[in-house]
Amino acid sequence: MDLAQIPVLSLAASGTGASTELAAELGKSFRIFGFAMIRDHGIDQALIDRAWQLTERFFALPEEVKRTYLHPEQGGARGYTPFRTEVAKGATEKDLKEFWHVGRDVPASSPLAASMPPNVWPDEIEGFRETFTELYAQFDVAGAKVLSAIAVDLGLDAQWFDPAIEDGNSVLRLLHYPPVGEGAGGAIRAGAHEDINLITLLLGAQEAGLELLGKDGRWLSVAPPEGAVVVNIGDMLQRLSNHVLPSTTHRVRNPEGARAWHSRYSMPFFLHLRSDFPFVTLPQCINAQNPDRYPVSITADDYLQERLREIGLKK
Repeated sequence: MDLAQIPVLSLAASGTGASTELAAELGKSFRIFGFAMIRDHGIDQALIDRAWQLTERFFALPEEVKRTYLHPEQGGARGYTPFRTEVAKGATEKDLKEFWHVGRDVPASSPLAASMPPNVWPDEIEGFRETFTELYAQFDVAGAKVLSAIAVDLGLDAQWFDPAIEDGNSVLRLLHYPPVGEGAGGAIRAGAHEDINLITLLLGAQEAGLELLGKDGRWLSVAPPEGAVVVNIGDMLQRLSNHVLPSTTHRVRNPEGARAWHSRYSMPFFLHLRSDFPFVTLPQCINAQNPDRYPVSITADDYLQERLREIGLKK
């Protein structure tokens, strides 16, 4: 398996994360791979370490306890989603994973409340709510810095995304891939897919398995150094940028040998737009060679609900 030669960039390159040099380097990495790697992202390592410990403790709970936090009517938006529920778009085998979702809490009076249900929290794990509320907030800040650099690269004002993601429907996912052993059949930990959202910031890719599909059709392994966060473009930003920034197909393959008997954990932060954000293709990304692919505007929530049905989280 070849390694994707993705550069590791410092998000501390400027105070705002939007220096021209950083923006150009990020833009180049995203155009080539749909992925980038960042260090100096500002997410506290002690907080991350605590989050890993609590994640393992939660998924070690009995199945009947975890299922008390299952809310299928919400399409997995909050709380627990059991093993082999989600399926990659167009796939037949469900993924070998279970997960927990933390979202943004908004007041019940908010016009966005209908698309953003309140969080649920496991009573069994002390410090769970406090830890993941803070981790969510720090991901929020890091994600906004990345988007600021992306805005500069696209020829927009550095703060262009700020109102678009204010009270955005972002989700922090705690992922557990149980040991696969020898009984996986045709299923894999995460089937080939593209993310729905604007950008994804991922912790935990140091454990082997994440692969992206290169432009030449070969799968490439993604292996960030310790402490770095993997960032990839999602379908919403691909749509907004008229495919200037590609949403790249990726997967998590099953481990082999001794690693097949070990769990894998990861934490992606799916950074979303506001639910009421209207998609209008960026004029900077439209030209004679790249005409507007999306002349009909829909809202971010309309787009999200359609995709949730496609991946089996909503009926």
